[in-house]
Amino acid sequence: MALKDTIQTLMTQMEGLKAANAEELEALRIKYLSKKGEITALFNEFRSVPAEEKRELGQLLNHLRQTAETRINDLREKINDQMAGDQSVNDLTRTPDPIALGTRHPLSLVREEIEEIFSRIGFTIAQGPEVEDDKHVYGMLNFAPEHPARDMQDTFFIEKEIGVQKPTDVLLRSHTSSVQTRVMTSQKPPIRVLCPGRVYRNEAISARAHCFFHQVEGLYIDKNVSFADLREALLYFSKEMFGPETKIRLRPSYFPFTEPSAEMDISCNICGGTGCSFCKGTGWVEILGCGMVDPNVLEACGIDSKVYSGFAFGMGVERITNLKYRVKDLRLFSENDVRFLRQFESC
Repeated sequence: MALKDTIQTLMTQMEGLKAANAEELEALRIKYLSKKGEITALFNEFRSVPAEEKRELGQLLNHLRQTAETRINDLREKINDQMAGDQSVNDLTRTPDPIALGTRHPLSLVREEIEEIFSRIGFTIAQGPEVEDDKHVYGMLNFAPEHPARDMQDTFFIEKEIGVQKPTDVLLRSHTSSVQTRVMTSQKPPIRVLCPGRVYRNEAISARAHCFFHQVEGLYIDKNVSFADLREALLYFSKEMFGPETKIRLRPSYFPFTEPSAEMDISCNICGGTGCSFCKGTGWVEILGCGMVDPNVLEACGIDSKVYSGFAFGMGVERITNLKYRVKDLRLFSENDVRFLRQFESC
């Protein structure tokens, strides 16, 4: 009965088992439950117990091992909780000042709203690189070789080698239309994508212009797509973004990659179209450019222009944000002034 007495002694020890830290707890685990631990040694001794005693002693041994494991697990949880509490109280890297919660940037708020509106009518998101090549930014979009956009005064070209002063074919994209060309060359129609992202142009920074800004462009290509489809899609977007009373106006314009092309105005959401200083008394505010995809662009991207047609549009996110929140200075969007950003906490 020596084994039974040893088991009862260890059971009593389990009740008073304590550990002040993880190191002491590990020492207890090794002492009792490791391969060379005291409880494991008792199981080895159990093999030589007479058959008539095995049932009783086996039950006692299993109960002892379960009790030891439970006690050590309880101690481990207690130590972990204590360490977590001590860390939160004694974190010396934490500032003593209250930590204010941030909010999403107004440009992110508006971009996400634009994406959500167009997602309701089947548009998906497509992304592309900001560092691009001339082929995807201009060549496949029907830009003439001598087009002003290809001049270093209009586009940021990247020097391939130090000291190289002439333009190369590597540049910072000046519009997200480059994403459209990548989609058209990698997917077969029907195509219905929205292309948001940052773009760059060599412009002087002022209240109305910046050397980088954000665009959302859209592309829809399928059989029998018409200008009427374009108009209805943009009318739907305008009413969802600016209110159900919003009207739109399409004015003829020119873009190398669309034909026919148009600039789109909305009725001023400040004066309701009656005329104010914001819309310069006209009652209309321009928000985007659009048009039917030029057949040359479709063919350059490997799409048969005799079978498929499509429309495209593009808008500046800063422009839409200005209209929605009446921000008068573009520079505020990139200055990280928390006084400006806090105004959008409830949006």
